[in-house]
Amino acid sequence: MAQANTVEQAQRLGAVRQDMAARGLYGFVVPRADEHQGEYVPPHAERLAWLTGFTGSAGLAIVTADRAAVFVDGRYTLQVTVEVDGDLYEHRHLSDTPPAEWLAQAASAARQPDGGPVRIGFDPWLHTPDGIARLRDACARVGAEVVAIDGENPVDRAWQDRPAAPSSPVMRHPLEFAGESAEAKRQRIALSLRDDGLEAAVLTAPESLAWLLNLRGSDVPFTPLVLGFAILHADAALTLFLDPAKEVDGLRDYLGQAVTVLPPAALAGALAELSGKRVRLDQASCAVWIAERLTAAGATVALGADPCALPRACKNSTELNGIKTAHQRDGVALCRFLAWLDAEAANGTITELAAADHLEALRREGACFRDLSFPSIVGSGPHGAIVHYRADADSDRLLGQGELFLVDSGAQYLDGTTDVTRTLAIGTPTAEMIRRYTQVLKGHVALSQARFPQGTTGSQLDVLARQYLWADGVDYDHGTGHGVGAYLSVHEGPQRISKVPSTIALKAGMVLSNEPGYYKPGAFGIRIENLIAVTAMEPPPSGAERPMMFFETLTLAPYDRRLIDTSLLRADERDWINAYHRRVHQQIIPALAGRDALWLDWACAPL
Repeated sequence: MAQANTVEQAQRLGAVRQDMAARGLYGFVVPRADEHQGEYVPPHAERLAWLTGFTGSAGLAIVTADRAAVFVDGRYTLQVTVEVDGDLYEHRHLSDTPPAEWLAQAASAARQPDGGPVRIGFDPWLHTPDGIARLRDACARVGAEVVAIDGENPVDRAWQDRPAAPSSPVMRHPLEFAGESAEAKRQRIALSLRDDGLEAAVLTAPESLAWLLNLRGSDVPFTPLVLGFAILHADAALTLFLDPAKEVDGLRDYLGQAVTVLPPAALAGALAELSGKRVRLDQASCAVWIAERLTAAGATVALGADPCALPRACKNSTELNGIKTAHQRDGVALCRFLAWLDAEAANGTITELAAADHLEALRREGACFRDLSFPSIVGSGPHGAIVHYRADADSDRLLGQGELFLVDSGAQYLDGTTDVTRTLAIGTPTAEMIRRYTQVLKGHVALSQARFPQGTTGSQLDVLARQYLWADGVDYDHGTGHGVGAYLSVHEGPQRISKVPSTIALKAGMVLSNEPGYYKPGAFGIRIENLIAVTAMEPPPSGAERPMMFFETLTLAPYDRRLIDTSLLRADERDWINAYHRRVHQQIIPALAGRDALWLDWACAPL
């Protein structure tokens, strides 16, 4: 996590303002987004990081002629203060100060030199219709206009050494891992379009292209995506818009005769050909540019959910079996790492980066390993309180005695994606550390033990993970669980477990994280995370009047016994932890030897 470079940030901000002035713009909106609105973006789309220094996975900047602000959520409130110069940018919480309201307030005090309305610019490829509608509505109330700019945006013009767009070759995802052919998926999704009275869908989320066509790529760090667009018709014919440099020999034969491959420049013409048709656009990933092209062509735009999102989230049996196998290999690497850490950390020579590198090296030894699933979060002491902390050469520190060490990491394997967090005591923990860890663990166990009727949403279960922290008047400022893909994105929708209201029911085959936490700024952070799969209870409980579901825990790694206050545990909680540890030991011990095996014996001993 780099310290703010004030001189560089000031120069870049000045260059953007100069370009804005030349266009007659009072303001310009800079999201952390590419043309697909994904969480992980290629280097050439890291505009927010280039301009402001903020490297988090979500955020937004607004630059005006006389003010500027960076907006982040609760995961990044500490990080933004380190990375972004507070003299250049105001640091704002997205919920406490919505960007639309901040922009309207700033615009209300501004005046254009010619007396006309204040104009706020945006790149129509980097925003969704819903997002821009909020900005337009707020600015209209104060007489300001939010306008799409033509051509290269102010940040791209100022970014002289901007990297080239990615052009990695596509890779076929074999049926042995996918479990369903691309043709069968196309037919299934096309049927859903017909059922909804739709004649086509424009697919803008790379995850949907990857899942639907059984393709993978390396256009984006940590997520095996190939960037492109597609139009799926109700007869299951599909046009894929793909950079020709990404094509590999045999791709068109692999995709079949019903799939046409065209260069991205052909997208505009293809959208025009949808005139008079009712077309689905994903409200979460569709760019304003595409929506406006369709409207101009006379198509009826039906904003809604990506038709691939829910089917993609509900893993088939092949995918689930692969995910379980991946977690077993991942568990071996993680347990070897934890044994190493326990033996070496007491020497006072292990740094955060050294720990991250060692864990990655152990994972790379496993079969089917392809990459990490996100940059490892390795925070010791006060760094653990920064929810998405990323160590670098400037911030790297030794693991100190009497501190907690938080490691949140995962990997991409051909057969599954992993994400796991463990918090460990280095030396002797304090009573406060033990109490908070045990409260977090109790919430984690409560969610793991949940039994719930079909139709339940993640927001209805979120309180289970927070209840014991709430009893002490403390909480954590992030969701409890996110969806996870099958050799796809480590953060996958539409399912989630969060305070934020959700209408998406948890369905069999969905994989989510279970990760409550606690963070004390300047002192320590705690998070405990397993991945869990939504599973139907078969047979249902005796006397059940509704179909029931439960969570199957996928992650295999012990909790830190030194941080558990057993006096705070109920008998059923103790039993669940002991049963989980027996399972971890049974599945991991055959792959360990020597010091590693002895460590696992100790770590999984009954409480």
